[in-house]
Amino acid sequence: MHLKRWITGLVALPLLIFLIIKGGAYFAILIGIVCVLSMWEYFRIVATAKGKPFSFITVTGFFTGAMIIVASYGNFYDLILGLIALNIIICGLISIWQFKKDPLVLETVKKQLQGIVYIPLLLSFLVLIRNQPDGMLWVFFLLAIVFAGDISAYYFGSYLGRHKLCPAVSPGKTIEGSIGGLAANLFAGSIAKFFFLPVFPWASSLLFFLVIGIAGQAGDLFESELKRSSNIKDSGGLLPGHGGFLDRIDALLFAAPLAYLFKIYMI
Repeated sequence: MHLKRWITGLVALPLLIFLIIKGGAYFAILIGIVCVLSMWEYFRIVATAKGKPFSFITVTGFFTGAMIIVASYGNFYDLILGLIALNIIICGLISIWQFKKDPLVLETVKKQLQGIVYIPLLLSFLVLIRNQPDGMLWVFFLLAIVFAGDISAYYFGSYLGRHKLCPAVSPGKTIEGSIGGLAANLFAGSIAKFFFLPVFPWASSLLFFLVIGIAGQAGDLFESELKRSSNIKDSGGLLPGHGGFLDRIDALLFAAPLAYLFKIYMI
């Protein structure tokens, strides 16, 4: 498992770095692909006895999700909100049409709306960050903090973990792993700030690192909650050693919007 994780990471890392550096449409296409694949995994996770996992409503969700990423590439903030509103209206119309033969159609609508907010909307903040004049540095900055915390939490928890963090949601996660992850967030963020973003004040930067670390762990636990509610171990198997795409980006989904807000309004 450990070897597969590292091989997958080392293979994917050069392509990820290249697309972040290129930015523009290249980066937006990458995020769009990740968005669609993650939504596919999400709908698989929430496939329960209540509601259908794939239907006209979920197909509408895939289209809306892709268009949200396109809108974020163009910095069309109002269009993102318009797409979400239009999606709700379309889902409402479809549910009215299907309700007679499928009384549980509203369960599918609820899951689709949650998926739209959870994946494409939150992922769009990565594109919005990259669109900024210094966006490339900030994307690398964010990824360094999140991935360092994720990796450290995994290994600290594996070798030193003794006390359960949230056993009802994720029995494998520990308090020791959580603390190790936050320490890595602070360390990686401090190193990146010192070399690449030295003008930012230390006080707000350290707060930023902690907020991103806590948000990342919350995102990880939220996805674990989704999987546990459906009795699924991994969101998918597309990334050997990592599970699915949603398993890999769960922390980033919660961290990206906060990074954007910090960048625009606080740092």
